[in-house]
Amino acid sequence: MIAALMMTGASSANKDSTVVGRKVAIEREKSELASTSERKQARPKVKKVAVVLSGGGAKGMAHIGVLKVLERAGIPVDIVTGTSMGSIIGGLYAIGYNANSLDSMVRVQDWSYVITDKEDMRRQSLSDRRKQNSYQLSTGLTIGKRDMQAGGFIKGKNLAELFQQLCTGYTDSLDFTRDLRIPFACVATNIIDNSEVDFHSGRLPQAMRASMAIPAAFSPVRIGDKVLVDGGLKNNYPADIAREMGADIIIGVTVQGAPKVAEDIGGTMSILSQIIDVNCKNKLDENLAITDLHLQVDTKGYGSASFSQAAIDTLIRRGEELAMSHWDDIIALKERIGIDETFRPTILHPLRPKVMTEKQRVIGYSFENMTAPAERFLTQKFHLNKIDSIDAQLEQEITTSMRVDLFYQTAECRLLPEGDGVHVIFSAGDRKSVQLHGGVRYDTEEYAAVQLGLDIPLKTAIPINTDITLRLGKRLMARGEITVHPRSFTRPTLSYTFRRNDVDIYMDGDLDYNIRYNQFQAEFQPINFNLRHFNLQMGLRWDFMHYRTKLGSETAMQVRLENEHFYSYRARLNYNSEDDWYFPSRGSRFKAEYAYLTDNFAQLDDKPGMSEVNGNWRTSFSIGSRFTLQPMLYGRLLFGSTMPPVFGNTIGGDWFGHYVEQQMPFAGIGNMEYVDHQFVAAQLQAQQRIGSNSYVLLRVAGAQQSQYLKELLDHHTLLGGQIAYYYNTIVGPVGATIGYSNRTKKPYFFLNLGYEF
Repeated sequence: MIAALMMTGASSANKDSTVVGRKVAIEREKSELASTSERKQARPKVKKVAVVLSGGGAKGMAHIGVLKVLERAGIPVDIVTGTSMGSIIGGLYAIGYNANSLDSMVRVQDWSYVITDKEDMRRQSLSDRRKQNSYQLSTGLTIGKRDMQAGGFIKGKNLAELFQQLCTGYTDSLDFTRDLRIPFACVATNIIDNSEVDFHSGRLPQAMRASMAIPAAFSPVRIGDKVLVDGGLKNNYPADIAREMGADIIIGVTVQGAPKVAEDIGGTMSILSQIIDVNCKNKLDENLAITDLHLQVDTKGYGSASFSQAAIDTLIRRGEELAMSHWDDIIALKERIGIDETFRPTILHPLRPKVMTEKQRVIGYSFENMTAPAERFLTQKFHLNKIDSIDAQLEQEITTSMRVDLFYQTAECRLLPEGDGVHVIFSAGDRKSVQLHGGVRYDTEEYAAVQLGLDIPLKTAIPINTDITLRLGKRLMARGEITVHPRSFTRPTLSYTFRRNDVDIYMDGDLDYNIRYNQFQAEFQPINFNLRHFNLQMGLRWDFMHYRTKLGSETAMQVRLENEHFYSYRARLNYNSEDDWYFPSRGSRFKAEYAYLTDNFAQLDDKPGMSEVNGNWRTSFSIGSRFTLQPMLYGRLLFGSTMPPVFGNTIGGDWFGHYVEQQMPFAGIGNMEYVDHQFVAAQLQAQQRIGSNSYVLLRVAGAQQSQYLKELLDHHTLLGGQIAYYYNTIVGPVGATIGYSNRTKKPYFFLNLGYEF
């Protein structure tokens, strides 16, 4: 995203026309409210007022509270300067967001997504969403070219995309003094020569992104021969810039905490934080000396990364409370400014968050740094030749597709005002040579496991992706897959998988035997339809089972296993509209599969093949904002005269297919146990959210099983229950489960750390 932000228009002629169009649109919008000249005429010729906002990461949310009070007091703002978070709040204020709209905007953002490089998979295919919820780390590499976005743990593409959306109409090259509603400037640091870089012009989203590029945390922004990071390293409180811009009165807000002592310095992050804090004192004393009203907000208990809803609410409130405690000082400033204490400036700021959702008329589309096949792909997938409007949601879907489907490192959508609409420019960075994924998990059944993924796009006219996956642990797995993307939702797939399974089989809660076998599997799916919530797959699969060892009870050892191969015809239907992969509060999921198993494409042991029917359905009903009920029905039915044991029904654990493909979860049973050929179950889960990320789960289940479908209700009912606590972290769910069932007749304990794979 950073690289894309630095791209210019396709030609100087186009740039000139779009700049003219932008100016026309801005002037039209100003005339509907109050033009800058009218605002100046609404009060006597008096002193200019500047608001200066310091850096501080999430602590800078307190600036919004101060701005609320300044608006309430009727203080006119003629100049805004800021650094880091101060540049973001200040820049948005300068283009028309008032304090209340900024408050609303920061509260609705998913900051756990914004401050990462995760893709927005909410509207992507199920397979892409599943991949994102399996790995803790995902990064793209362009082999053969230097990664110009390197240098930080986070590349900042989601931040850059958010800035693009928030600054709609102000994303091309501007003079910040002349073209914005309020003259604005922000600060960055050029680490090439350790110099201060003051932005008075350029692309506003890019300037804001450069100003808050915290070293080591976010990748720097490169402009020409400059490598720019957080402006706080040189000028964290740029009151001097406000003075240079003509300010007579300076109102400043800082959010830095008390100086640290030796006992406060511990781990790596505290050391890095202290280095930044010490450097942020550059010019501080001099700039405070020229400040007329300095407001130091108490941010104790919060840090630069405190982006939780509770923290944002508290920080904004603290800023507002501090400013209100200086109400008399603020009102007294009016006399110094030269206006009556009853003066209120002409309303300048419209409530701008609607630009995030409202549709805008499209005059035309153009593409930058993209191949003709890529342009055709986007046009077909999103029907660009048929739609005449665009909103922020569609923008995000298209840029995500550019990165996920077309493998571009960065993707940007710019809206340039033109006439009575906008001209849409899709701009891409370098193509990724590979996309690396990495995941790690631990549980008390198989201990530690690591999974690595490698996506390699092929440079073909029709997008083709190769996907290599390696799993290391008690269950070893290697998989190669080739997927063709010829149309918007069709992805024919050919895959080959090797599994080295080491499985413990229990009977009524006691270990019965252990079996080790290799499974070789090839599958071709000519039909593979992928939509946002829906996936249909149909194809042919080959399985070869190579049995290595079997150790256990005398009864189990009497069953002799011989190597065997199978051919099966399969059809799968998946639907998933849940709002969260692990802890949904709304939506449903449904899966149904039919398979016909043979050993010669027609029969199994010279008899009709085995038929398998399985499915599961779950939906979430929210009761209030924190409590959710989730009923689920599921089961697996096997029909035929020959039933290979390796495909028999198994239950146990928390997830479908966790240890073997046909495994079904059951509350109260932690280990894997075989059940009869006909198995149906019902489950009810109560999910209570505590705070932002803690969950208590209570689950009860009942099931019926038998060898024959007509006898399903003749056997005793299997019952189980469990209670679990989980904390949803950025590296996956972390928690523990305690359960009991009338089959095992003993409690079990299960500990899980990380995503399931």
